[in-house]
Amino acid sequence: MSNELKTATGRIIQTLYREGHPDKAILAGLRNAPTITSQRAQAVWPILMANLDEYQLSQREDGVPTSEEVAVYTAIRFYAIYQQGNNESPVYAPAWGKDAEGVTLFGALGNLRGNDDLRIATDRRVQPLLATTNVTGVINGLTHLVSILKANSGLQKIDFAALAQDLYWLQGSYEQASRIRLRWGQQYFSVKQADAQTEGEKN
Repeated sequence: MSNELKTATGRIIQTLYREGHPDKAILAGLRNAPTITSQRAQAVWPILMANLDEYQLSQREDGVPTSEEVAVYTAIRFYAIYQQGNNESPVYAPAWGKDAEGVTLFGALGNLRGNDDLRIATDRRVQPLLATTNVTGVINGLTHLVSILKANSGLQKIDFAALAQDLYWLQGSYEQASRIRLRWGQQYFSVKQADAQTEGEKN
């Protein structure tokens, strides 16, 4: 399931990027729509829903989005925030596999810890987030962290598709969510400080 979401998220991001000619209206809508149910999110619905299987879409009468929809939407929204103002090169790349050129989100945040000033500020945001069990609270915290990365990271390429996979499992059982938080902590705290500013380090 989660691997399918990862693949779908990668496809959506490539569609949004359009080889350096992104649809700015859709990306602006994403940046300004905190949830998939926000009115401004409607611009991306056709792309998102075309890339998800029917069983991954909400079938509920009340329209509450599925875990898959929330995970993929959140990841592509973070991509839109991070890509803004940079049409020259994509800011998304896989962190694993033969085409791996990117880092995980928390690996990229860990790279910021090589700067003493950024370490304190980033730790203050990451550590409470890793203790948060509420999915909405986690997503809100991640939004701030993506903005910090955009401002300070030199645009490391981030594996937003892997983030969608994590966000899906985060909405599962308590045990699944705990494993995701542990993995994020491992990615964040395991970056060696001597290499902390090495762009593209895999985590």
